[in-house]
Amino acid sequence: MTHDQAPHGLPGVIEPDGAEVTCDLAILGSGMGGATLAHALRSSGARILVVERGDFLPREHQNWSPEAVFVQGRYRNGDQWQDAQGRPFQPGVHYYVGGNTKVYGATLPRFRETDFGPVAHAEGDAPGWPIGYADLEPHYGRAEDLYRVHGTRGEDPTDPWRSTDYPHPAVEHEGGVAELADRLRGQGLRPFHMPVGIDLREGGDCVRCGTCDGFPCLLGAKSDADVRALRPALAAGEVQLLTRTLVGRLHTDATGRRVTHAVATRDGKELTIRAGRFVLACGAVNTAALLLRSSLANGSGRVGRNYMVHNSTFLVAADPARRNRAVFQKTLGLNDWYLADGGRAALGNVQMLGKLQEPMVRAARPNVPAAVRRFVTRRSLDLYLTSEDLPTRDNRVALDAGGRITVHWRPNNLGAHHELVRRTTASLRAAGYPLVFTRRMGIETNSHQCGTAVMGTDPATSVVDPGGRTHEHDNLWVADASVFCSSAAVNPALTIAANAFRIAGGVLA
Repeated sequence: MTHDQAPHGLPGVIEPDGAEVTCDLAILGSGMGGATLAHALRSSGARILVVERGDFLPREHQNWSPEAVFVQGRYRNGDQWQDAQGRPFQPGVHYYVGGNTKVYGATLPRFRETDFGPVAHAEGDAPGWPIGYADLEPHYGRAEDLYRVHGTRGEDPTDPWRSTDYPHPAVEHEGGVAELADRLRGQGLRPFHMPVGIDLREGGDCVRCGTCDGFPCLLGAKSDADVRALRPALAAGEVQLLTRTLVGRLHTDATGRRVTHAVATRDGKELTIRAGRFVLACGAVNTAALLLRSSLANGSGRVGRNYMVHNSTFLVAADPARRNRAVFQKTLGLNDWYLADGGRAALGNVQMLGKLQEPMVRAARPNVPAAVRRFVTRRSLDLYLTSEDLPTRDNRVALDAGGRITVHWRPNNLGAHHELVRRTTASLRAAGYPLVFTRRMGIETNSHQCGTAVMGTDPATSVVDPGGRTHEHDNLWVADASVFCSSAAVNPALTIAANAFRIAGGVLA
């Protein structure tokens, strides 16, 4: 299959026969927010059009190739952004049907109940949300069912209450991960099975391969937004998909209260999209950029502000005397240091990465001989450490004079993150892994981006209301992580999906 072909027999993928298309609801973006919203509204009776700037990511043997994915960057198709000094960088975004979920690690935890209230940190406070965990809880259950989440209820010491169990049992630890879990429990810690979205049901397509986290899934067994949400929505018959279509600007009527149409470019030609209602789900950076480019929804001055992207560190721990024979490694989590303890600030989440292979670390350690990289990665346990960063006005998305996306970002709350790294390093060494290497992620690692069109009840300090509708427009909503008031310290994907389910009814009310 080439990059410009829809999967064989997939309904609802349209080719416009003119310079204009019309619908009742246009959803701009097909990632976790946009695809879940389309799925939630698939039987509403409304004519729904999902607009995606990219195309279908092809299923091909290179999906499972570390060389193709990580060395050649075969699926990295994002445009260049620049930092505050005007230096260009390649962001970790992927423009495909399904968005970044095509290559995410499918880790799907709920936010903690405390994440929705004010949280005190050593370097400042994370603000509360205008909604609470209870408002999202039933929708978390719907999202877990749709994305086939595997987990074990109550095993995580910070787990929020839930009205439904996980739809599928946890994915069991393999090899060195099982040994690590035992050794961490011996230290008095409480490791748990990470909630993971894969098709490991009886008769499911998942083969527990070593190319899940960071790779496209050749088998369609990873619970990405394309396969799990959008394709069933298209099959329902009332949702259509327009690919290869980049929306440049939104336009309003004379009152400024209603968006009338979007002007887009498709295959080099201008296309007008007219709809009764519009939903932005382009990702926190691109949603903010579209609003700024359109001069919409920014009476508060908050569009693009409060950009958050998590403090994140890769940690590789190895015992030279032991091979780690785990293949599907992303099963273990640790939240013992997530919440404040003993008067100290909250630190964050620890979870396994997908199993590293030598090509995946080549760019990070180019001066290390390949034989050494292979030796270490065959013996390593690979972890991802996440701490909350705090919303500030100065961390923001902006457009330069030429309309290029500029990301102003200075990491904050780093003291807590350094302490999380220190504690995790000590625990790994105590567990028998004397070699520990760490690398903190920079501006280009933005898969957890959020906060640029924050929700709130006061139009003077927020962009959208608690239902996701922009304060200044009657028919414009936001359904991605742009609306997050804080970043918490766990993966945002399930919360994006749950919030899309929550606001769905209001979008067509």
